[in-house]
Amino acid sequence: MSGFFGCASRRECVNDVFYCTDYHSHLGTKRAGLAFFNGERFVRSIHSLENGYFRNKFEDDLPKFEGSCLGIGIISDFESQPVTVTSHLGRFSIVTVARIENMDEITERLLGENVHFAELSGSEINPTELVAILISQSRTFKEGIENVQRTIKGSCSMLILTEHGIYAARDRFGRTPVIIGKNDFGYVAASESSSFLNLGYEYVKDLGPGEAVQLTRDGITDILAPGERKQICSFLWVYYGYPSSCYEGINVEDARYRCGAAMAARDEEVHADFAAGIPDSGVGHAIGYSNAKRIPYKRPFVKYTPTWPRSFMPQNQAMRDLVAKMKLLPNEAFTRGSKIVFMDDSIVRGTQLKDNIVKLKEVGVEEVHMRIACPPLIFPCRFLNFSTSRSTFDLYARRVIRDLEGTDKLSDETLQEYADDTTEKHRKMVEVMGQQLQLTSLKFQRLQDVVDAIGLPKSELCTHCWDNSSYME
Repeated sequence: MSGFFGCASRRECVNDVFYCTDYHSHLGTKRAGLAFFNGERFVRSIHSLENGYFRNKFEDDLPKFEGSCLGIGIISDFESQPVTVTSHLGRFSIVTVARIENMDEITERLLGENVHFAELSGSEINPTELVAILISQSRTFKEGIENVQRTIKGSCSMLILTEHGIYAARDRFGRTPVIIGKNDFGYVAASESSSFLNLGYEYVKDLGPGEAVQLTRDGITDILAPGERKQICSFLWVYYGYPSSCYEGINVEDARYRCGAAMAARDEEVHADFAAGIPDSGVGHAIGYSNAKRIPYKRPFVKYTPTWPRSFMPQNQAMRDLVAKMKLLPNEAFTRGSKIVFMDDSIVRGTQLKDNIVKLKEVGVEEVHMRIACPPLIFPCRFLNFSTSRSTFDLYARRVIRDLEGTDKLSDETLQEYADDTTEKHRKMVEVMGQQLQLTSLKFQRLQDVVDAIGLPKSELCTHCWDNSSYME
């Protein structure tokens, strides 16, 4: 995913944009950027986060933004952002939280229209620049946003910084959140509501699917009305979201408590000494399990973060695995001879979880009962940069299904059989996973329990990774 923050204020907003963007650091993996309009010109800064933290990279840049009352920031998955362009609409900077499924198709069409691309992400077209071009092809920013949402398959939420304010637009189907806040001096838009509180902003509303507004220091102007069809990513509550954030009025940590409690309710046969969570996103689920099961919650793993960046930031897989290993320190006072129920948010590739189980065995854990807070990930995400890779068989569940079927040509019908938790094929898949991971037992959360824990109708949630049910138009 990625995360952004924008501010339109009657006073200088540089520190607010700096710190509130930093509160989105858990969402990005590679790059970050800031852009401001200081009343005379646009100023931006972009840095890599692969070998350091946001605050360290951008702190020295802040003096060049002084005096700015309009600004945006981004923690980005891959591409360099913000992109600043000059067009017939005027000069503007843009950041996006996007995954463009039909990127090649749009690029080919634009090149055929003699459009050129300047900014690069590696040697590829920068998706945010592509969005900027689609906006610039229209007569107004409103029509430009509509052009983006009409053209892109996948998802795209954005902030557009202009000389007069900031346009905030949510993805057509609301797959990623855009949350509006305010204080006495102006208005803000963010991916995470948790970025508001320490800087004195209060919640105003969540933008609806496809909704767009313009923020100025004096108020909010409606640009595009919200659509009726919503499919917000369920993983915001299961994994991505920060515990203190709310989306659609539903708190992340509270949803994780309910998710863990649901798992405990159908886990009668397990008798463990305590419950634990794989840090960080498994912790809330484990506390919910512990409270419902009425067994202690303990931390047999503690996370050492002062000097280690996020485990999936390095581009080299061997380095990612090493960082993941170094960050988690086992606590033998709680492991030796123990029977533990462990909660984790999901199993994607399975590599880190397998390493963690080996580590627990080495420090004397007697039984490891793994409980996963969502169903198996069988279908790669087409809408966000999660569970996506060069091959669908990077997904652990897909590899197990391939091996069980004896072929890598898997029909949708076959995959649906494995996704259905009432079938023998699903049971066998989970059994094989547990054996390969050296677990005493393994269970996945039922899809309906995840939906109930979040508290929105299933029709308003994207559950594509689990059941291939979401749409793309």
